[in-house]
Amino acid sequence: MKAVPAWLLFTVLRVLVFAVPFVILLVLGFPGWLAGVIAAIIGLCLSYIFLRAPRDNVAKDLYEVRHRTKEPVHPDAESEDAAVDRAAAADGNPAGTEQRPGTV
Repeated sequence: MKAVPAWLLFTVLRVLVFAVPFVILLVLGFPGWLAGVIAAIIGLCLSYIFLRAPRDNVAKDLYEVRHRTKEPVHPDAESEDAAVDRAAAADGNPAGTEQRPGTV
């Protein structure tokens, strides 16, 4: 089974931290706009206190994506490069040194 991405887990938890107080406030009879404002404040406080680990995981993943030391290699790119190298070797030319017509 594949692990849940950190950003998805954090997003679901943040939505729940907002939605649960929002629904509770609506059931208690608060007007919708006031319930939304209060639920947003409660959600912000709860996520700041209790969602530190998921927030740190998302930040770490974003940092790793932005600061890759090596470009990701597409699976097809490796097979295409290998095919070009084999074709060049069969012709007796190293890859990338083909002679163009009309050049010396």
